[in-house]
Amino acid sequence: MEDDSKIASFVVRGPEARAGYAVDHAADGETGLALAESTGYDAAVVDVMLPGLDGLSIVRGSGRRAGRFPVSS
Repeated sequence: MEDDSKIASFVVRGPEARAGYAVDHAADGETGLALAESTGYDAAVVDVMLPGLDGLSIVRGSGRRAGRFPVSS
C-alpha cells in the first residue's frame, strides 16, 4: 500500500517481474484495509503514512479481522 505512484510502481514491479508474485496495490488506507480484510495475502508492504487510514492502523485492523501479518520495520 503506497500513495506515491512512482514508489508504488517500483514496489509492485519487483515482486511481479522477479518472483512471479501477483501484487495488488492500494493508494489509500481505506482501500488497503478493505483488500486486507477480503483477500488472503501471504505478505503486505504497507506505507505508514497513507492518506485516510494510516499503515499501522491497517496492520492492527487486519490482524484482528483478516488473519495476522508478520510485521517487520
